[in-house]
Amino acid sequence: MENKYSFQNYLYFDRWVSYWYQLREVLKLKPESLLIVGAGDGIVSELLKKYVGKLKTLDINESLKPDFIASVEAIPATNNDFETILCAEVLEHLPFDRFEFCLAELKRVVKKSVVLSLPHFGPPLKLSFKLPLVKEIKFAFKIPIAKNHKYIGNHYWEIGKKGYGALKIRKIILKYFKIKKEFVPFENQYHHFYILEK
Repeated sequence: MENKYSFQNYLYFDRWVSYWYQLREVLKLKPESLLIVGAGDGIVSELLKKYVGKLKTLDINESLKPDFIASVEAIPATNNDFETILCAEVLEHLPFDRFEFCLAELKRVVKKSVVLSLPHFGPPLKLSFKLPLVKEIKFAFKIPIAKNHKYIGNHYWEIGKKGYGALKIRKIILKYFKIKKEFVPFENQYHHFYILEK
């Protein structure tokens, strides 16, 4: 059986781009302790171990060998246990009615900041313009399409699908955190990042 996290199946270019932004945003925060929710292929955690003194991973999949085998709904940690939490492309794997509960659990465990990313559906229109001696100009936006989301064993919901608008998701997040910054990388328009403060 082929590994889900093999290079051919998992590490396509857009995902490498997302990894770069995850690393950049976490390192900007200079955390002394970090919890990574969703162990994945382990590339991000291995790189961050070089910069963070206390780093732990959490996943429900025992075969990924996380430090904590648990759900984001019940993190085995005390209040304010980690200075920063990285939770990238995880919460959409739970039903939407658990979204707020997960945010509350992240808020309980984190001391300062959360780097969160969620899938954002919608065909992008991207333009870039570059001249010698002039900084490249990039512009991108999503074309809104009111499409119903169908669960096929992976994502229960995605931003941009019918009933899961970006404004709705933002309002829910603001119940639990301050949004310091949010963005969708030009190179990967499918991942929507939120930099949150407690």
